[in-house]
Amino acid sequence: MKRIRYAVVGLGHIAQAAVLPAFAHTASNSQLTALVSGDPAKLRTLSRRHNISHTYRYAQYERCLREGHIDAVYIALPNSLHCDFAVRAARAGIHVLCEKPMAVTAEECRRMIRAADGRRTKFMVAYRLHLEQANVKAVQIARSGKLGTLRIFNSVFTMQVRPGNIRVRRQLGGGSLYDIGVYCINAARYLFQDNPVEVSGFSVKETDRRFREVDKMSGALMRFPGDRLASFVCSFGAADVSSYEIVDTKGRLLLDPAFEYVGSHTQRVTIDGDTKAERFQPGDQFAAEIIYFSDCIRYDREPEPSGLEGLIDVQIVQALYQSAKRRKSVTLNLPAKRRWPTVKQVIHRPPVSKPRLVRTRSPSL
Repeated sequence: MKRIRYAVVGLGHIAQAAVLPAFAHTASNSQLTALVSGDPAKLRTLSRRHNISHTYRYAQYERCLREGHIDAVYIALPNSLHCDFAVRAARAGIHVLCEKPMAVTAEECRRMIRAADGRRTKFMVAYRLHLEQANVKAVQIARSGKLGTLRIFNSVFTMQVRPGNIRVRRQLGGGSLYDIGVYCINAARYLFQDNPVEVSGFSVKETDRRFREVDKMSGALMRFPGDRLASFVCSFGAADVSSYEIVDTKGRLLLDPAFEYVGSHTQRVTIDGDTKAERFQPGDQFAAEIIYFSDCIRYDREPEPSGLEGLIDVQIVQALYQSAKRRKSVTLNLPAKRRWPTVKQVIHRPPVSKPRLVRTRSPSL
């Protein structure tokens, strides 16, 4: 069966540092054949580096979709552009792998889902941790009953964001909940294997000029069925932290770091006072999601995580911002989700080397 041919749309930091290099590990079923960007220097340099013969400006996107060189797009654009570029691709019969968050509003997410369903194209949100061993093993342990009954989830995800980065620009869909809080929301959901029914949100701007348009920091308390509670804090103005903990009736599990795509993960499980640690080797999480999505296309399987996964998280993000603004909790009635990450989805490839960046830089200081 043929390899799935991809165009990477958007050549910012995540595309250059992770997505483009990942194709070196996907030769079994995937091939990078086109690049789309508004920056001629990026197109010129990166097409030579990755031996890509088909390059397009954003204004030429329709040509890219219809000239027959690609089967799928990897959308690595600012959040506010996800919906438009995904819908146009789906309507052209092109499969879509879209960075998280899926979009800025729930209505945009629904438009993306309808477009994909209308042309029977595959759509997947790039939740790379659904295919990563440490996180999926945490799901397995949580559901096994070894720790007892799962009651509490708590997480911290923080970083120092550069001034002017897209993550602090409202017009581009910036904000701490959209960019990093969504990881905490998604982790709570796949560990509880359920959706929250009520949320309370708290947002802080402060006087730092970086955060004139979006929140510097947000916190959340989410109530799940069965009187289970999940809490987290995410921030664009604090030292790097990326961890979560689940507490059950018999023990606890700590994953630190939890959400990073570079480096190893360490998991500590404590049962009746006895702690065992396991270190998971670094890997190429982006290659994993490309390989997985390509097989969904090749074998006509519905991806997990699907568009529904992205829609639910965006609904929760919007509810948390609404709660913070109104200073009251928000009740949710979210669509049911029956499929969650399993060990069968785990794919491991060796980590990529750090590439030379072209007219972009890391979002963090």
